[in-house]
Amino acid sequence: MFEPIKIMDVELSHPIKDIDGLNGYVALKALVRLHGRPIGYVTIPVPGGRCSRKVLAKNILEQHNWSIVRHLINRGLAEALEPDGLRIDKLVHMTPLVYQGRKPLVTVAVCTRDRTSDLKLCLDVLIRLVYPHLDLLVVDNAPSNKSTEELINQCYPNVRYVCEPRPGLDWARNRAIAEAQGEIIAFTDDDVVVDPEWVNAFVEVFAENPEVMAVTGLVVPYELETDAQILFEKYGGFGRGFERKWYRLNRVTGKREIYQIGAGAFGTGANMAFRRTVFDKIGGFDPALDVGTVTNGGGDLEMFYRVLEEGYTLVYEPNAIVRHRHGRSYTHLKTQLTNHGVGFYSYLMRSALAYPSERVAILKFGIWWLLWWNLRRWLLGFIHPMRFPRELIWAELKGSLVGLVRYQKARRHAERIANTFSRDKQSRADGKIGLANSRQRATFLTRAKQTVVTKELLPWRFIKPLNPVAVCEVELSKPLQALNDVLQCNSVHVFVALHNRLLGSFSITNLCQPISAARLRAAIADNLGLKLFEGGLDISPNAVWAKTLSALNRHFFDGQVETLKLPVDVKVSIILATRDRPNDLRECLRCLLSQKTLRQVEMVVVDNNPDSGLTPPVVAEFPGVILVRERRKGLSYARNKGFVASSGDIVITIDDDVIIPPHWLENLLKPFARGDVMAVTGNILPFQLETKAQFLFEAYGGLGRGFMKFEANGDWFEQFRYASVPTWTLGATANAAFRTTIFNHPQIGMLDESLGVGTPTGCSEDTYLFYKILKVGYTLVYEPEAYVWHKHRREMKTLRKQIYNYSKGHVAYHLKTLIHDHDLRALARLTVGLPLAHVWRVFQRLRGKSVYPVWLILLEILGNLVAPFALLRSYLRVKRLGRSDHYMPASQRSIFAAEERPSRDNQWAKRLPAEMHL
Repeated sequence: MFEPIKIMDVELSHPIKDIDGLNGYVALKALVRLHGRPIGYVTIPVPGGRCSRKVLAKNILEQHNWSIVRHLINRGLAEALEPDGLRIDKLVHMTPLVYQGRKPLVTVAVCTRDRTSDLKLCLDVLIRLVYPHLDLLVVDNAPSNKSTEELINQCYPNVRYVCEPRPGLDWARNRAIAEAQGEIIAFTDDDVVVDPEWVNAFVEVFAENPEVMAVTGLVVPYELETDAQILFEKYGGFGRGFERKWYRLNRVTGKREIYQIGAGAFGTGANMAFRRTVFDKIGGFDPALDVGTVTNGGGDLEMFYRVLEEGYTLVYEPNAIVRHRHGRSYTHLKTQLTNHGVGFYSYLMRSALAYPSERVAILKFGIWWLLWWNLRRWLLGFIHPMRFPRELIWAELKGSLVGLVRYQKARRHAERIANTFSRDKQSRADGKIGLANSRQRATFLTRAKQTVVTKELLPWRFIKPLNPVAVCEVELSKPLQALNDVLQCNSVHVFVALHNRLLGSFSITNLCQPISAARLRAAIADNLGLKLFEGGLDISPNAVWAKTLSALNRHFFDGQVETLKLPVDVKVSIILATRDRPNDLRECLRCLLSQKTLRQVEMVVVDNNPDSGLTPPVVAEFPGVILVRERRKGLSYARNKGFVASSGDIVITIDDDVIIPPHWLENLLKPFARGDVMAVTGNILPFQLETKAQFLFEAYGGLGRGFMKFEANGDWFEQFRYASVPTWTLGATANAAFRTTIFNHPQIGMLDESLGVGTPTGCSEDTYLFYKILKVGYTLVYEPEAYVWHKHRREMKTLRKQIYNYSKGHVAYHLKTLIHDHDLRALARLTVGLPLAHVWRVFQRLRGKSVYPVWLILLEILGNLVAPFALLRSYLRVKRLGRSDHYMPASQRSIFAAEERPSRDNQWAKRLPAEMHL
C-alpha cells in the first residue's frame, strides 16, 4: 500500500549535505532543527535514491522560514536590545541559549515487561544523556523470567532495577514513584529512543515555571518502513506539534476547553514528566487503567486530566523529544487502535466516577467523540473510498464501545491484586507516594471528588475576578523578567517598547499564574515579529522580510537553492490519437518538431480509422514517427493502444487539433522530478474566438483551468466528504502526461474504454483516470506554464454535439464512481448538486449575468438524463469489442508485433539541430 519513508534529522546550525543511500525509499521525512530545537518536518521525494542539499535547503526555506525567524527572534530577546532593535545578520550568528539554572536530581523511569531487546536499545541511549544528575530506574512489571534483571546487572551498573510483581503498567508507574529519588520523575517506554537533550528540556520548563506540575513532550517516529507504521502516522501518531502549549483550567470561571476532557491533545505516556510532589497531592496512577489490565490504556490520559482538574498546570514542550518505534505489523496496528478505544473510554468512565460534578461534561464529550471521531469516519468509508482502511476505524470504534464497561471490571481486578499482597508492602509503597492515610487510600482506585476542599490545596477556587485583566509595559532595552505580580488576573495585556518607543501590544491568557521570561519572549516573537527588526522604524514589511529571507539563505543554505529537475535520460513517449484530420495532424507534428529539449522522445501516432487511409501519408512525412492502427472506434481505445505500443517512462497525451509552443514539453515534464507525482496536466487556451460557437464554448467553461499552479493528492481526494470529487477541474488528456507505472497498477490501469470520445458516453475517460490516481493517494499537478492552443469547433452544429456529449460523460463519470468504486458522494452530485447548478445557471442567464443561452443548458440536461442509457450501451459495446491489451512495462517486453512496432531507429531526430534531440 505504501512505500518506505526515510526518517532523519537535519540541524540547520550544521552544514547541510547531500543525502545518498536512499534507494528503496519513496521519500525523505526530515525533522528540521535549529540549535537542537524542532522547527518542523519537510517531506521530499527521492528519485534516484538521493536528495541534494540544494533541494533540501529549498524545501526547508520555503516551508519553515517563519518558524526559523521566530526561533531567532526568541533567542535575540534573551538579551537587551540596542536602539535599532534586532538585526537578522546578527541573529543568525548567535549561539544557542543554554539553561544555566539549578539542575535538580531527575529520576528517569522505564517500565517494561519481557522486552529485553527493546529495553537494551532504550537504555543504550539513556545512559548517554548529557544531564549531570540522573537517577535511572527500570521497573520490571510482573516478569515471566529474569532476562531483564540479568540484562541490567550485566550491562548497566548505573541503572537501578526494581521488580513490581503486580501486573499492570500503572502498578509499575506507582512503584517508580515510590522508588524515585529525584524531585522530577520522567517516564518513558521501552520502545522509544530519547533525544540527548530530553531531560534538559523538561528541567528547563519546571525550573522557569514553578506552577507547572506536569510536562509532556514531542513523540516522533523512529522509522517508517512498513505500511502499519505509515498508517499509524497518517492516523495521527503521537506528535502534538512544534509549539509549546500551556494547559490549565480557567481559575475565574472554572471552564475548560472540550479537548481538556479528551486529554490526548496533551501528549502520551511515552514522554511525560512530573514534579514528585504532585503525587502527594493528587495521588498516583490508577492501577485499573492502562496496559496489563482489561482497559489496555488510558492511565496517562487520566493523570493528565486529573492534574488539570485539581487546579494545576500542564505544559506541552516540543523540545523534549523521543523517537517511538511504531509496531511494524498490520495486526499489531489493528490491536493497538482497538486498545486505544478501550483505554480512552475506560478513562472517561473512571473520570466520571471520580468527579461527579463533571459527569455531564464528560458524557457530552464521550458522545461527541464517539459520533464525530469514530462513527462519522467509519460511515464515510461507506460513502467514498478512503486510503485509511475502514476496518482500522472500526477497530477503534469497537474498542470504544467495549471501553464503556471495562473500567468497572478492571477496578475490581485491581482491588483483588491489591488484596493479594501483604499490608506491609502495600503500606510501604503507598506511603512513599503520599497514600498512607486512610482518606487517600480509600480514594486510591476511585479518586472520588471531595466535597470539602481546603484553600491550601485548591486556592484558585476562591479567587474572585476583581481585576481579571492586568496591564504592564515591557521595555526591550532591558533584559526581560518574569511577570510575577499578575496572580489575581485572568489575562495580561502587554505593551512592548524599545527605548521608550512603543512597538505594539498583545494579550496573554495566564489564568492567574505568573508568566515566565521564556513564555514572554515567545509571545513577543509571535505577536510583533518583523516589527522588532530595525527598531520598528517606518520600513516596508516586505523589504524587511526580503532582507530576512536573504540572510537566512546566505547563512544556513550557502545562498543556493535548487529546483528538482527531471533527469534528461528519462525517456518520454507522446501519444497522438487521430481520426481523419490530416491537416490538423500535420500542423501538430510540426509544432512538436519545434520543442526545445535535450531528452529522447518517442512519437506514437494512433490511427483510429485505418480504413480511410488519410493518416499514413501524413505520418510518412515525418520519418521516425511510429504509426499504430486501432480499428475500434473510441479515443480511449486509441490512446490505450498507444500506451501499450510506447516504450517511454512517461507518456504524454495530446490532441491533434492543438498548437503547441516550443517550451511546452519541458514545462509539462518539470513536476515529474518528484517521485510522488504520477500525472501532470497543462492549460488549454482558445486558439481562436472568431465564431459564435467558439465564443459560447468558452462561456460554457472551455478547457482551460486558470493560471495558478496547484496540486491534488489523496488528502484532496478525501476532503470532499459529502460531495463528489471534482476531477473535471484538474485538466484534460488533451494536454496531460502520466508516469507509465500507473498503467500497471492494479487499482488504476489505463483509460476506461466505456468512457470517452467515440463512445456512447461521449467523454470523461480522463476525469475517471484522474479519480483513480488520486484515490490511491498519488499526486496530480496542474502546471499552467505547459499551455497549448486549442482549435474550438467553429460551427454551432458541432458545438451542440460536443456539449451534449460532455453532459452525458459527466453523469457517466459519476455513475462509474458509484458503481465501480462504491463512492456514494456521486449521488449527492447527481441528485442535488447538478440540478441546482443548472437552475442557478438559468437564473443567472435570466438576470442578464450570463451570456450562455438557456437552450444549451436544456441540451445539457437532456444529455444528463440519457447518460445512464449511454453508459449501459458503452458497457455492452466494450463487451462486444473486447478490452485493450494489458499494459506491460517496456523493460518486461520480449515480443513485439512487427506490424505495430516498426523500427525504433530515431531517424526523425537526424532532421533536428543538435540541441533538440526529439
